[in-house]
Amino acid sequence: RKGDKLKEQDSRPPQPTPRPRKGDEHEEQGLGPEPAAPQQPTAEEEALIEFHRSYRELFEFFCNNTTIHGAIRLVCSQHNRMKTAFWAVLWLCTFGVMYWQFGLLFGEYFSYPVSLNINLNSDKLVFPAVTICTLNPYRYAEIKEQLEELDRIAEQTLYDLYKYNSTTLAARSRGRRDLRGTLPHPLQRLRVPPPPPGARRARSAASSVRDNNPQVDRKDWKIGFQLCNQNKSDCFYQTYSSGVDAVREWYHFHYINILSRLPETLPSLEEHTLGNFIFACRFNQVSCNQANYSHFHHPMYGNCYTFNDKNNSNLWMSSMPGINNGLSLMLRTEQNDFIPLLSTVTGARVMVHGQDEPAFMDDGGFNLRPGVETSISMRKEALDRLGGDYGDCTKNGSDVPVKNLFPSKYTQQVCIRSCFQESMIKVCGCAYIFYPRPRNVEYCDYKKHSSWGYCYYKLQADFSSDHLGCFTKCRKPCSVTSYQLSAGYSRWPSVTSQEWVFQMLSRQNNYTINNKRNGVAKVNIFFKELNYKTNSESPSVTMVTLLSNLGSQWSLWFGSSVLSVVEMAELIFDLLVITFLMLLRRFRSRYWSPGRGGRGAQEVASTPASSLPSHFCPHPTSLSLSRSGLAPSPALTAPPPAYATLGPCPSPGGTTGVSSSACPLGGP
Repeated sequence: RKGDKLKEQDSRPPQPTPRPRKGDEHEEQGLGPEPAAPQQPTAEEEALIEFHRSYRELFEFFCNNTTIHGAIRLVCSQHNRMKTAFWAVLWLCTFGVMYWQFGLLFGEYFSYPVSLNINLNSDKLVFPAVTICTLNPYRYAEIKEQLEELDRIAEQTLYDLYKYNSTTLAARSRGRRDLRGTLPHPLQRLRVPPPPPGARRARSAASSVRDNNPQVDRKDWKIGFQLCNQNKSDCFYQTYSSGVDAVREWYHFHYINILSRLPETLPSLEEHTLGNFIFACRFNQVSCNQANYSHFHHPMYGNCYTFNDKNNSNLWMSSMPGINNGLSLMLRTEQNDFIPLLSTVTGARVMVHGQDEPAFMDDGGFNLRPGVETSISMRKEALDRLGGDYGDCTKNGSDVPVKNLFPSKYTQQVCIRSCFQESMIKVCGCAYIFYPRPRNVEYCDYKKHSSWGYCYYKLQADFSSDHLGCFTKCRKPCSVTSYQLSAGYSRWPSVTSQEWVFQMLSRQNNYTINNKRNGVAKVNIFFKELNYKTNSESPSVTMVTLLSNLGSQWSLWFGSSVLSVVEMAELIFDLLVITFLMLLRRFRSRYWSPGRGGRGAQEVASTPASSLPSHFCPHPTSLSLSRSGLAPSPALTAPPPAYATLGPCPSPGGTTGVSSSACPLGGP
C-alpha cells in the first residue's frame, strides 16, 4: 500500500555518495563554494523607500496611475505613434496654457488691487470744530510803535513810486526821505529789458487772438525788492508785475519780522475781545459760553476763535439735521484798528475741520461777506485706506521721517508744513513764524538773521518744485474724516427788518457804525442730514480668491484636484532623486575607485573578448561556470575583475601553457 511503500523507502539504507572523477574534482576545486544567489524582494518584503530604475519606468508608472486626465493616453497609444504624438502635444499645450493663466492670476494677486466699499450709515454725529477769524490782524501794544513806523515808511514808498498820498495810514511825524532808509530791502521800480525783435515777431505770428488784457503802462518796469545772501555775493530781486501784489508782499515781509520780536509770553487778550467780534452764539438753540471756544492769533487773519475743539469738555452732538440744530453766529465785521496794506478784504473767514486737526485757514477756509447771511450745510464722509502693500498711507505718522511740530494728530498738511519748517531751520538757521518752532530755535528776523529772506524765497521755490522731498515723505493718512460743504447766501438783515435789528444791536452791543450793513454778518453751520458715507478699501484678490481661481483653472484644463497637484510634486521629486542617484553613481565609478588597478580591471571587464590580446583569456573559473550551464546572478554580472584573474589559456591536459591563439569565450 501507499503507507507501506513510504515505510519501506524510509527503512532502506542510505546510498553512498558517488565519488567525483578526477576532472570533476579539479573543476570543483577550481569552482570553490558556489555563491548563493541574492534573494529578490517580494511584494511583502518591499523596502520602505524605493525609486524607479529609469525615467521610462517612472513615466509609465505615473501615466498609468495618475488622476490627471489625458495622461494615460500617452501609454495606451504607445503602439500608435501618431496618437501618442498628438496626445503628447495636446498635453503639453494644455499644461502651458494652464500655467500661463496661473501667471496672470499671480500677477493680479501681487499687484495688490483694492475694491472700494461704500456704506451709508445713520446715527448721532459729533459736531465738527469751527474756526472763525476776524480778517483784521491784531496790533499788539508791544509792537505798536514799530507797526506805525512801518506804516509811515510804506506811505513814503507809495508816494515815491506812484505819487500817491495815503490818508488811511498813520500820520507822518518825520520827512519821507529820512524814513526811507530806516528799513532794509526797500521797494524799488526795476526796468525790464525789452525782448529782442525776433522773439516779438514770433510771438505775434503764433498768436491768432488779440490780447485783451489791459495795459497799464508797465511794459518796461516791475516792482520788487532786493535780497542777498550773507556775504552779498549773490543777490536777486523778488519782483511782481502788479504793484498791489508787490506792496502787499513787501509789507508782509517786514510785518512778520516785527512779529518775531514779540516775547514768548504774550499777555492774554481782553475778555471783551470776543464780545466785540461775536454778537451772538447759539448751538441747538442754546447760548454758547466761554468753555465752548479757544482763542489764537493768526499773523494774517487776526484773532481767531475755535468752537467745539478738543479742549471742550463736552463735545457738541447733533441728533437732528437742519438750520435750527446747528451753530449760529452773528458777527461784527467792521475794520477796527485796520492794517490796510496787510489785509485788503473785509468780513470774516470760517473753516470747518476735525477736533484734533489744526485750522489751516489758507487751505480750507472761505470768507463771509458783510451784510449777508451765509448758511453752510455739511455732510460727513469717512475714508479708510488699506496700508502696507495695498496703499502708500500711514496710520498715525510714526513711520514718516518727519517730526510733527504741531500739537495735533498726523495729517498730510501737518507733515508738509513740519517738513518745510525743518528745512527752514536746517538751511536758514531760523524758524518761519507761520509754523510752530522747536525749542531753542528763534523766529526769523533780519536784525538777527540778515539773509533769511534770501534763504526763504530760495527754499520756497525748491519746496514748490518738490526738491525738498516733502510731498514724497509725507504720506496720506489711512483714516480721513472730511466734511463736504455747500453754502447759500441771502441778504441780512432785510430792508424791512434792518431798522429794529440795528437798534437792538446798538443798545445791547454798543454798535455805532455809520455804514451799518457793512459792519455785520451772520453764519449758520449745520448738518444737511445725519446720513454719512463711509468709503473703505478691501483687497480685491485675497488668498482664498487666488486659491479658488487656481483650482478653477486646474479643473478646467485637467479636471483634477489638489491631490493631483501632489502627484505632480511627487513626479518632480522622483525625477530629481533619480537624476541625483545616476549622477552620484557615475561620479563614484569615475573618481572613487580603489586605485588604478581597479580602474583598469573595470576597463578590461567592459572590453569585448575579440579585442583582448591573444595570450590572455578569462580565468578557468568563468569557463567552468559557462560549461556547467549556471547562469550568473544579476549581482555577479558586473563585478570589477582584477588582473590576477587573467592568465594563459589552460592546455587540454589540465596543464597551463601558452597558446598562440586566443581562446574563445566558453571554450575548453
